[in-house]
Amino acid sequence: MAISNKYVAVDNIHQTLAARLIPTITVWNRLESRPRTDNFDRALKAEVRDALWMLTRQWQMGEFRGDDAGSPIFSKIHVDTTRITRYRADAKVVQDFDESVPLEAKVEQRFIPFQSGEQVLSLDLRVQMGRQWLKLINGIGNYKSEFITSYPVHDPDPTKNEDALICAHKESWAHFSAFSGKVMDGASLYFYLKENAAHHAYDVVVVQDAHKAGMDEAAKKFVAWFENLYLQPLDPENNAWMPGHLEYQFACSAPKKGKEKVMVADEYYHGHLDWYSLDVDSSKDVLGQEIPAPKVESTIISSFMPTPLSFDGMPNTRWWAFEDAVTNFGDIKPDTQDLNKLLLMEFGLIYANDWFLFPLTMDAGSIANVRGMMVTNVFGERIWIDAAGSGQDDNWQRWNMFGLNKKGIDKQKADNSILILPTTDKMLEGKPLEEIKLIRDEVANMVWAVEKLVPLPHGMSRPGDEAATELKNQYQKIFDKALDDEIALPDDAPEYKAKIRYEVMNSVPENWVPFLPIHKDGSNREIQLQRASMPRILKDQPPGEFAKVKPRTNLMREGLDKPEPEAYFIHEEEVPRAGVMLTQSFQRSRWYNGKTVTWLGVRKQTGRGEGSSKLAFDQIVPVRQAKRRLT
Repeated sequence: MAISNKYVAVDNIHQTLAARLIPTITVWNRLESRPRTDNFDRALKAEVRDALWMLTRQWQMGEFRGDDAGSPIFSKIHVDTTRITRYRADAKVVQDFDESVPLEAKVEQRFIPFQSGEQVLSLDLRVQMGRQWLKLINGIGNYKSEFITSYPVHDPDPTKNEDALICAHKESWAHFSAFSGKVMDGASLYFYLKENAAHHAYDVVVVQDAHKAGMDEAAKKFVAWFENLYLQPLDPENNAWMPGHLEYQFACSAPKKGKEKVMVADEYYHGHLDWYSLDVDSSKDVLGQEIPAPKVESTIISSFMPTPLSFDGMPNTRWWAFEDAVTNFGDIKPDTQDLNKLLLMEFGLIYANDWFLFPLTMDAGSIANVRGMMVTNVFGERIWIDAAGSGQDDNWQRWNMFGLNKKGIDKQKADNSILILPTTDKMLEGKPLEEIKLIRDEVANMVWAVEKLVPLPHGMSRPGDEAATELKNQYQKIFDKALDDEIALPDDAPEYKAKIRYEVMNSVPENWVPFLPIHKDGSNREIQLQRASMPRILKDQPPGEFAKVKPRTNLMREGLDKPEPEAYFIHEEEVPRAGVMLTQSFQRSRWYNGKTVTWLGVRKQTGRGEGSSKLAFDQIVPVRQAKRRLT
């Protein structure tokens, strides 16, 4: 087809293209580059075609702002350092700071519950300890059967109330029955050895005199093995967990000019321990009693050449090309409370070329106080720069990052020191062994501690409502079996045909632990929450024989397992309207010396609101009629 060179006038180009009236008109929806030469000299010249674009790029980088400063070429920094030397759990005994384990493990460690009242717990750990002991004495003599007999696993009896906690749950009953007479309870031996230094493993087992020395050495290894495997407080009373506040409290100190710098953590519960968890207590010059602190203070005066700080995706401040887009700042979606993200974006987009880097290596557990820095610029001028955030601590215009807060409201000098705690970067957290949900019941004007997850005697956990139902059914079976025939109703007992009945009080599931508001001693206004007990109401049981339902979780049994049971109080402000969620689980981490540390810790989270137990008194309720079964 011949194409005419004659000019064609088109009145409506859109209609012509849509109807395809002139097929010679070509439309492109994609443009691709086509190299015409192998010489890239002109492309590398970066010829500017639009001067206005260059001006806007300079405005974006802030190059139009007048600046009489010269670039730094030399600097000298002055830093005072010290180290944490002492530790105290709450207001208890002061200890030397132990750097052999992470600080989280030192603070959070709690005793593994091996017993609840008269009921043994943690059968899995007991069996593990027994196997380890039998391995240690394997080459000493043939005493395996003697130790299994002397430290046996209890064989539960389903007809006894003291074994109801085991027999109520099929898994626990099966484990105890399977291990009874076959394995050794190693925890019983461990606690016997720890009870008194004069105790020996062969006190209840007949051992030859030639084997006693080897048995004593095996006992030392056995105790050391368990304490290295599971980190626990050396003193039951010297731990940082505060039951009344539902959180950890501890303090650390470091030498400072003949005195001590005391740092306290009043509210630690979230499991991420860092500098922001501690505050400087300037009202104290020493932690505990005045004990001379070791000389660990030092001064670092170091000279260096400042290096401009750079990172992937930073703006190109001197070259008008676009950034490499390695870091997509536009994809950051900070919330109104994400101050750190906003600061990072402002630093990366505006002030990136205003920062210089000076690496200063510090050991974990150190405190660095930057006194200042001398900077020499290209004009030979020397400028003294104070640490960021200097001034009064309560000055609202003062700002710095990674600085410690000072307790109190009095006007005092700000603390600009940087605290490097010996904490672990990552940890493994096991499944919760216990889970408690504290909720407010405004109708009943009280607080309920709902045991959502309770530990069973064999070592595993079970949902609280299921465990409570199974335990109550077990007590009912034991009561029905022991019920005397004389208590049964006579044959001529009247038949009740009333459609309603009077109910003095209904009940709640046994995993609901009540906390009642009471006045604090010496105060008519301030109240606190005291743990109480609900009665266990069994069918056909006389009212005067109702037993008290006790908590099954270790967290809620505070004070019950002591020789003299004590009441448990929780501060009223610790349970807000949103409620509180407590979990207790094993934590595991590896320290920088290669040692693996395992401990039992508690976490606290915000709950999900209020709740109601539907507990009621003095009610008229309908009588349920028994349905006839068709045969």
